[in-house]
Amino acid sequence: MKTTSSGAPTIQQVAELARVSPATVSRVLNGSTKVRDDHRRRVLAAVEQIDYRPNRLARNLRRQQAETIGVVVPDIENPHFSEAVRVVEDAAFQRGYRLLLCNTDETRTKQHAYLQVLADERVLGVIVASADRSGIGLDLLFDLGIPVVAFDRLVDDDRVDAVSTDNSDAARRATEHLIWLGHTRIAYVGGRNDVGTGAERQDGYLAAMRAARRTPFTFNGGFRADVAEREVATVLRVSERPTAIVVANNLMAIGTLRAIRAAELRVPADVALVAIDDPPWAALVDPPLTVIAQPVRQMAESAITLLLERVERRRNDPVRVVLPFDLRIRESCGMRASAPEERRGA
Repeated sequence: MKTTSSGAPTIQQVAELARVSPATVSRVLNGSTKVRDDHRRRVLAAVEQIDYRPNRLARNLRRQQAETIGVVVPDIENPHFSEAVRVVEDAAFQRGYRLLLCNTDETRTKQHAYLQVLADERVLGVIVASADRSGIGLDLLFDLGIPVVAFDRLVDDDRVDAVSTDNSDAARRATEHLIWLGHTRIAYVGGRNDVGTGAERQDGYLAAMRAARRTPFTFNGGFRADVAEREVATVLRVSERPTAIVVANNLMAIGTLRAIRAAELRVPADVALVAIDDPPWAALVDPPLTVIAQPVRQMAESAITLLLERVERRRNDPVRVVLPFDLRIRESCGMRASAPEERRGA
């Protein structure tokens, strides 16, 4: 049997071992159904026996596409994004596609670098929660005709499909709920006004406070737990500290809870709390956290559906899907979870 100078197994070696042609090996590895069952079994056995790994990059360049889909998120530690990725991966795998996952750490530099990698790999499409409103690096994909779906965060490019929620309405409802409960000093811990979700949520908070003739207190937690912890610690030291806080995402809610505990204050007796996002732990902390919940699963399902419509050339015009939030009352706001249905749905 022939070997290469590097010692790496070749497709020719697989073919010789399986007693088929190299073309048959290629068809098996590409998932073709036009292969006899006994040939398929022999090829797969040979591949396993000699540990053959096809040169995927070379194959992708020949075909000008891969069977993979890229997913770019700003923070994989955020349960909002990890849950979405899992839903997308399940749906893509069932349709015969595979995922390349990239984490940008909320930075434009890493986003551009990863989008370059996805362009080089000739992925079929990309779902991206952009690190900035401009969608830095997306032109690398558009130049190759690779479709893009903006997930959760909108970008200023009318070529992309988009799946988002009404972020302004979410923060407005969270604030109005605390106003309805009688709070007058309500602080807001937001994050990254240079991305759509951050700016829109702050706008919703400000609109509710203005309508109620309340003085706003806004702080930038950067969508990070440690930053939010520092900001809230500062807020809680002022002479007229807030009696309630709206927190713009689940990671910052963790930092907020840490700061409240460190200040030896109690939720909701000293500080009432409402957060945007409903991670699994929100109902398990003491007291359970009142939240404005995003329909993460539905968002992710919509995103992969939109992307595959483009990939499979069933649609060309861009589509934007906007989904509603859900107010879920628990004890952290100072109201029992068995609150009247009309307030829980308000």
